[in-house]
Amino acid sequence: MSIFRRRGSSHQQQEQDQPELQSESKVNELKTALGPLTGRSLLYCTDACLKRYLEARNWNVEKAKKMLEETLAWRSTYKPEEIRWHEVAVEGETGKLFRANFHDRFGRTVLVLKPGLQNTTSMDNQIKHLVYLMENAMLNLPEGQEEMAWLIDFTGWSFSTSVPVRTAKDTINILQDHYPQRLAVAFLYAPPRIFEAFWKIVKFFMDPKTSQKVKFVYPKNKESVELMRTYFDVDNLPTEFGGKATMKYDHEDFSRLMAQD
Repeated sequence: MSIFRRRGSSHQQQEQDQPELQSESKVNELKTALGPLTGRSLLYCTDACLKRYLEARNWNVEKAKKMLEETLAWRSTYKPEEIRWHEVAVEGETGKLFRANFHDRFGRTVLVLKPGLQNTTSMDNQIKHLVYLMENAMLNLPEGQEEMAWLIDFTGWSFSTSVPVRTAKDTINILQDHYPQRLAVAFLYAPPRIFEAFWKIVKFFMDPKTSQKVKFVYPKNKESVELMRTYFDVDNLPTEFGGKATMKYDHEDFSRLMAQD
């Protein structure tokens, strides 16, 4: 009997190892397809990075290569890693978007978005601000962690403070095309009913994989609240998201933190 058990466990181990081996094989295939890389492209294209692009394109090497090459071209012109806080600090004055000082239950970096606190009209600068914070969140991910979580508070949101559909589309395209598999989950907390119409339009531009990561949470809907609490410790979660922590955004403190980073 013990022989059969050993064989079974060995077979089970092989099954567990198989996806990992396939993943490694695909990463190597993509490396070969990309050819020699230099400079920042070489630094950017880690194995974990290649894996994210492959996952985003269902492990199709040719499609992943095309997607990655488009990102490398975008990064070489947009230069996201060269954006400095003082260039986008005005966008952060109201605390409409910042990196939280807590993590989710999986140790992931958390970005807090408060679209009702919109304070500027330059769409280019708003996108630049978001890109800066995406890059900053990536720098602050724990080792071995590739994804982050978003918490979106709709207090004060209205159509007058919302971004135009075109800007929403451009933003989604940048996030999907150049930051694939970076979003683990996004919780939209207490969105007003009017937002649902806006969401239907915006969702049209999203990859189904991305839209499935977006969760609506309503304080009176126990199921949605419980789902959010499987991702966040209620003691860390700010009160505006139904938690117990008091969180006050201090622009000067946050600016110092960004300068350090």
